Amino acid sequence: MFKKYPDGKMQMSAKRKAQRELLLEAVERKIERDGFKELRIRELAAEVGIALGGVYNLVEDLDQLILLVSERTLGRMNEAMTASADEAAGPIDKLSAVAVTYCRFARKNLNLWRALFEHRIADGRDLPDWQSHAQLSAFQHVAGPLAQLMPGVDKDTVDLVARTLFAAVHGVVAIGLEGMLLAVPVAALERQVVLLVRASCAGLPGILGEVGATEGRPVQE
Repeated sequence: MFKKYPDGKMQMSAKRKAQRELLLEAVERKIERDGFKELRIRELAAEVGIALGGVYNLVEDLDQLILLVSERTLGRMNEAMTASADEAAGPIDKLSAVAVTYCRFARKNLNLWRALFEHRIADGRDLPDWQSHAQLSAFQHVAGPLAQLMPGVDKDTVDLVARTLFAAVHGVVAIGLEGMLLAVPVAALERQVVLLVRASCAGLPGILGEVGATEGRPVQE
């Protein structure tokens, strides 16, 4: 299990904090430019002027470096989505604004955004709690407005619908940005995610009925 700090403590000397920040900035630049698969610890150490062995006094390994940068990426994304939601009026407008902001953030930070979803930790190790919490924070931008549209609905169901809607928007954005089916102009892609959000909100009564009807029903093979 990764610890956020190598010694498991929050304390770090001022020198090490400065070195770690330089290292994270270098990783962020490299991912932004070339993608996370091109990262090499030796090259990063040379870039920031740290001995190779010294890197491991700052982080456990390359996986942790990527996770720490991803945490920063999630933080910036959450800030952008919070700002856009705050400027919108009702819950449907908030969800639409968040979806468009997510689309724009992914397009402007493509390689960093890809690293959030494509990076896999080596050796089958679990995602550390601090990274899981950072990832889950993105759902709050969807669950909050949905709760307003679903009064009286239990939290588990709201969270389920929020995860489903987030995944749907993510899929549209991923396909649009990758050009897997058809190159989608930016304006059209943003209209697509807004259409998806509004259609989903309009269909909430039916969606909730389906969720209720399937509870306890055995899976058909």
